[in-house]
Amino acid sequence: MTDFDITVIGGGPSGYAAAMRAWDFGKRVCLIERARLGGTGVHNGALSSKTMWELSRDYRGATRRDRGFTATGVEVRFEAVCEAVQQATSVKVEHMARQLRELAAPSPGYPGTITWLHGTAKFIDANTLAVADADGEVRQIRSANFLIATGSRPRAVPNIEVDGEAILNSDHIESLSRFPKSLVILGAGVVGCEYATIFANFAQTKVYIIDRAERILPFEDVDVSRLCSNNLERKGVTIHHRASLVSMHRVGDEVEYTIEHSGGGRETIRVEKALISVGREPNAGSLDLAAAGVELGPQGQIIVDDTQTSVPHIWAAGDVTLDIALVSIGEIEGRHAVERICGACTTPLSYENLSTIMFLDPEVAAIGINEQEAQKRRIPYRVAVYSYALVNRAIAMRATDGFVKLLVTDDDEMRILGMRALGVHASTTLEAVSLMMTSSRSVRELAELLHPHPAVTEGLQDCVRMLLGTSIHKPVVFRTDLRLSRVTYADTGEPQHG
Repeated sequence: MTDFDITVIGGGPSGYAAAMRAWDFGKRVCLIERARLGGTGVHNGALSSKTMWELSRDYRGATRRDRGFTATGVEVRFEAVCEAVQQATSVKVEHMARQLRELAAPSPGYPGTITWLHGTAKFIDANTLAVADADGEVRQIRSANFLIATGSRPRAVPNIEVDGEAILNSDHIESLSRFPKSLVILGAGVVGCEYATIFANFAQTKVYIIDRAERILPFEDVDVSRLCSNNLERKGVTIHHRASLVSMHRVGDEVEYTIEHSGGGRETIRVEKALISVGREPNAGSLDLAAAGVELGPQGQIIVDDTQTSVPHIWAAGDVTLDIALVSIGEIEGRHAVERICGACTTPLSYENLSTIMFLDPEVAAIGINEQEAQKRRIPYRVAVYSYALVNRAIAMRATDGFVKLLVTDDDEMRILGMRALGVHASTTLEAVSLMMTSSRSVRELAELLHPHPAVTEGLQDCVRMLLGTSIHKPVVFRTDLRLSRVTYADTGEPQHG
């Protein structure tokens, strides 16, 4: 006899979405969360950091002097910024909690129920959990299926002590009492660059980034990386390119770090705070997965096959698998696992049209592959790049930094391989492209859509028309703003640009 049909461990985006999908099927669901409802998807992560990014952009916009007006008396306090962030996260948590309260009991026509438990879960065996609450009382739960969605935490770095006061990770940002005078960020990936953008926008903190690669965002094309890097440096951010960290430690109330440059020289700098941003690691250690027989990978991640673990009735979704650490992916994986449990889905998940937003300056929207990935796979393609300088909405907003880049197959069909959009409202360009990629339709269909005017999506449309030779703005005239080329490969494997 089981207590529940599906027990979900973790109340973040993956677990919450999974619980709601299980309710759709009329299941008896248990949702267990040991800390705060919403997980990193709400707290110290996606929602909170993006709220802070929006606030930083508002502040930077208010202090600009090239928009026909000059605002005076514009003040900013980090404490007030954090209060605004907490208001946003509180709204989201209340939405989630309200629904859990309302769905705790069955109602006419809706037989599903969700039992919400606060506590720390641990497997006793493959069919039983022990859940300990804050008072130490333990409850045993038996379930027909389990879904593990316990997320991840910031990865530690050997020989660097994160104390939450001088040396921080992303969990500690909102605990600061004021803007630091100076901040070094270890890690030039998405999260590190997002926080560098936030603090640079507020213009209260001197920011340094330690980047061991030749450029920030090395997984993106050079033109994407260069624009984001130049904008950070224009705001006063110092990027230590091709620098290796030798040491970092606290000295009194400050942090001292030493880097070694690619040429061999060493440099020692003192700052007020340091932020460690070198990726994340799975939250699976406390579950005692060995007792359930669940296989783990070398980094402690749960090994899955289309969300199913090595134990057939135990599933996993989201960051705990170290797959793709995105809220949207976690939600889809949680829902997909439940659909498989309930026999409602037989098609494996596909990540081919995966879309992302990087909250930098400018905003970066991405879907599919980029040029360096296409060339790595030796995929022939055609590419069009359309500058925001020619997009009416961007001109009206006085925000022409950015471009749209579209990659399509090198054939008459011209199916979309990928797109990158940098600039204001960049994310609005993703939806139509995602639909076209999902249905393997020709990019030609985007050329004649009726867009509102002025809209950023008009830049995408004229980018498509460039590929067809029918654009309003011509590459032969706007040579520095427009690019149109074709990439094939010689026998040597080197890309040939035409």
